[in-house]
Amino acid sequence: MAEYQHVTHSFEPVYNEHSTILILGSFPSVKSREQGFYYGYPRNRFWRVLSCILQEPLPQTINEKKDMLLKHRIAVYDVIESCDIIGSSDSSIRGAVPADIRRIVDESAVQIVFTNGKTAGGLYRRYHQPDIGLPMVELPSTSPANAACSEERLVEIWGGELRKYITG
Repeated sequence: MAEYQHVTHSFEPVYNEHSTILILGSFPSVKSREQGFYYGYPRNRFWRVLSCILQEPLPQTINEKKDMLLKHRIAVYDVIESCDIIGSSDSSIRGAVPADIRRIVDESAVQIVFTNGKTAGGLYRRYHQPDIGLPMVELPSTSPANAACSEERLVEIWGGELRKYITG
């Protein structure tokens, strides 16, 4: 049986002063932590869904991913700074310490928060929404664990929401 590990978020948020949308995950997966960047697990559909919505080539490198996000004024981070977790399982998260989302909001033009999945949505509502006060839309998770939602359906749902706010 896998055991809990105490893990701290090890890479910075992606944003700049022009970012108007903030997409929050819960906490980086094992693969993301190994790679030092968001949505590093190859079966996670985040980058494929976003590149389809943005009509951009699928980014391969960390710099290409950052460039695509910033070009479209999208910020990305996670709701949790550190926690006890088993592997990459959101359902195992305990002892969560919230990330500093306020810094991103204060240093950017973010107007709305989108969460990648129910766990991120619940944690945002619990730890951040009372302080930040920005509207939040909870989107279905791009994780392969959300097998009930096809990639095409994710593009449809995410695109329907993000296109209202995307610029660039």
